[in-house]
Amino acid sequence: MTAEGSLLVVATPVGNLGDLSPRAARAIEEADTVACEDTRRTAKLLAGTGLKARRLVSLHAHNERERTPELIKLVQSGATVALVSDAGTPTVSDPGSRLVEAAVAAGIAVSAIPGASAVLLALVLSGFDTARFCFEGFLPRRGAQRRRRLAELASETRTTVMFESPVRLGATLEELAGVCGPTRRVAVARELTKLYEEVWRGDLAGAAQWAGEGRVRGECTIVVEGRRSVPREVADEEIAAALERRSEHDSPGTTRDVVDAVARELGLARRRVYDVQLQGRSRSGID
Repeated sequence: MTAEGSLLVVATPVGNLGDLSPRAARAIEEADTVACEDTRRTAKLLAGTGLKARRLVSLHAHNERERTPELIKLVQSGATVALVSDAGTPTVSDPGSRLVEAAVAAGIAVSAIPGASAVLLALVLSGFDTARFCFEGFLPRRGAQRRRRLAELASETRTTVMFESPVRLGATLEELAGVCGPTRRVAVARELTKLYEEVWRGDLAGAAQWAGEGRVRGECTIVVEGRRSVPREVADEEIAAALERRSEHDSPGTTRDVVDAVARELGLARRRVYDVQLQGRSRSGID
């Protein structure tokens, strides 16, 4: 009877090829099959590090369901399969979780070879609390699910790490400023471990402005500081009074300026203050 093989989950560099560990390199070369998120990206990794793989097959979001049974059969026949993603640790906002789940269910030996992780890199570079943190992956694109997740982030006391594409970065930071308040601290890391690595640090209002000023390149990791304490209850009447006071004393100024100032003053989300401001205009008969 043929001895059963194994599944190796292998982390690859998120940018700098020098971060590929000797153990990971050996696993890729010795595996009978390397399951790749994108065979072209993995081929470039092999060429850049002088490695050779016996066989590359694709395993991505669109074929993981169909490809998983094939790979499970390979392992059960005695083969060693190495799972890699384009960058970082497989299954973390990348394909592979279905394969790992199926291997565990089948009683197959599964091992992981650690390496680079954009989540941990951005976390330690943020300067925020690393004792307790959570990972949100990519937020839902739109709709009620996105609004619900954003609302949950506003009350999260742990440091939160999430991924975002450069084209949606500005809009996401604006939404985060609306639900978490403009003064909540944030770090945005891009091009980690690469030549043009950058970590922007400041508050959410400033981050949204920075992202909107020009085209941000490279994959982005957002790290939002956790809410420091449970905010006190603030009645609508107190918000309305603060809006009136600001309007009188800080004139001239736009409605946006006044709302932003009150949100900072009371430690509230801008959306809450803006809603109270709209209610006041409605009661006054102002369109």
